[in-house]
Amino acid sequence: MKAFCIGLIGVASLIGAGTAAAQAKGEDVYKKTCSVCHDQGIAGAPKLGDKAKWAPLIKKGIDSLYTVSIKGKPGTGMVAKGGNASLSDADVKAAVDFMVAKAK
Repeated sequence: MKAFCIGLIGVASLIGAGTAAAQAKGEDVYKKTCSVCHDQGIAGAPKLGDKAKWAPLIKKGIDSLYTVSIKGKPGTGMVAKGGNASLSDADVKAAVDFMVAKAK
């Protein structure tokens, strides 16, 4: 039983480290790409941390946010991958997760 508990602690540590790395990646992508619009609210982009603006978007679900962020949404100013086509889908998702966390 003791070995099992120690194993669980080890797994939890790895998950925590992975989560911290994902958060750091999301913040980095945000600062380098997303902040251009989301810091100033350009073209109606919800500002980082603006709970009122983010609430209806979050309510639609994380998958909806991922899709719009990766593919863009014509007519809204949201371009695919924030205009940085070199970003992987995982990078975009990490940035979305970072922004959503700031809006909760």
